[in-house]
Amino acid sequence: MNRACAFLVLLGFCARLCGAEETPPAPLREFRGLWVATVNNVDWPSKSGLSTRDQQAEMVALLDRAVALHLNAIILQVRPDCDALYASLIEPWSEYLTGVMGRAPFPYYDPLEFAVREAHKRGLELHAWFNPYRVRSLDMKTPVSKDFVSRRHPGIVRHYGKYLWLDPTEEETRAYSLSVVVDVVRRYDIDGVHFDDYFYPYREKANDKEIEFPDGASWARYQASGGKLTRSDWRRDNINEFVQQVSLSIKAEKPWVKFGISPFGIWRPQHPTQIKGFDAFEGLFADSRKWWTSGWVDYLTPQLYWPVDSKEQNFAALLKWWAAENVHQRHLWPGMMISGWRTLTNGEAREVSREIIATRQQAGATGNVLWHAKPLLQNHAGVGDALAQTIYAQPALVPASPWLTNVAPPLPALIVKPNKNGLKLKWKAGGDYDPWQWVLEKKIGEHWVTEIYSGDVRDISFVVPEEALRPTAFALAAVDRCGNLSAWAFPNETPSARAANP
Repeated sequence: MNRACAFLVLLGFCARLCGAEETPPAPLREFRGLWVATVNNVDWPSKSGLSTRDQQAEMVALLDRAVALHLNAIILQVRPDCDALYASLIEPWSEYLTGVMGRAPFPYYDPLEFAVREAHKRGLELHAWFNPYRVRSLDMKTPVSKDFVSRRHPGIVRHYGKYLWLDPTEEETRAYSLSVVVDVVRRYDIDGVHFDDYFYPYREKANDKEIEFPDGASWARYQASGGKLTRSDWRRDNINEFVQQVSLSIKAEKPWVKFGISPFGIWRPQHPTQIKGFDAFEGLFADSRKWWTSGWVDYLTPQLYWPVDSKEQNFAALLKWWAAENVHQRHLWPGMMISGWRTLTNGEAREVSREIIATRQQAGATGNVLWHAKPLLQNHAGVGDALAQTIYAQPALVPASPWLTNVAPPLPALIVKPNKNGLKLKWKAGGDYDPWQWVLEKKIGEHWVTEIYSGDVRDISFVVPEEALRPTAFALAAVDRCGNLSAWAFPNETPSARAANP
């Protein structure tokens, strides 16, 4: 077929498309998060002291891998040890970046700003992961910088076991860690704030006996002031107060930024009945059920690091229990182990798939977070292939958060025209609206195919394939930061026409 004839065929094809206003099904929604740990260079950067160029190349490779696996969120550890993987006036640069605490990357760049920009460019959410109380491992051999918390605020630092910790019961501790979180929320375009399971530290032992955490001075002051709580309840109360303060402070700065916590997966043994194991309520003084039932978090990611066949720590049974406690209908995105103390084998790759399927079958659970990035980057035991080829074969939007806002974006406009190589699709937002993402649906045969683009994309071109693979309809929707979807726009339709023919 000569070029003139081909162009006429494309014109006829476009005419048919512009008359096809078939409404697509709702796009798939599922949170597909990935923890990226920086402490001890677990995931990124691969080692301290890398050049800026190498650090950035590793981050880009990590984000590209996440996109290839159809993940949609990165949970990046930005404060592993009262330090910063970003430009902070409160805490020093992390030694996991340059090998020296307090030394900025050279040539200079801001790793968090870079990660946020590159993640958003790829349509990925970026959640900033903080450890609120851990100060430093005593095994670290490099000197601390002059602006480290142990020098600037020694009165709130405690030596416990092999670590230094902030004392959670000190009001100055809460104010200090809260200031770190709020500073990042205010200055960076992050999508979420994330805490893991470290509140009070896991119990240390000496001579086979548990060591009491050294908060005796503040406990004595509390008793002297007339406090009536038991010591365990008092510890939990201080943690609860901090969690609530963080929740309220985030929303005061940016209401669309989600707050999530990933507690130990068992709230208390016998919840549900058959469950045995560590009691985080008493061991870490973490009342995660209270945070959940009080509506202080936008999402909860209990660390369900056990297989579906386990009897005493059963993935599905624990997930069902957490779902039943979700009285505010927030997001339940359980954390899954894809490497760690379990040997990663082909059987473990199958286990990852089983746990994601179990999550999909549980009402009220709408996604997962995977621990951690390195096995996926290296495709250990084929775990990345197992996700990409079957479980995550199609892209998905992050579930909406209607309690943050439920106002739909305005209707966009979609233009489809032939060009010399095939078709060009162009679109624009309604009014002055700046969407977070775009969802483009193409109908091929009897099926709709979803494509998700970042908000800065405004056009695509593609060669029209053979007739059997040729789209018969297009539809476009805008997505906001809270996951709300606009109405569907159809090719060459004007919003005024939609208004006249609702």
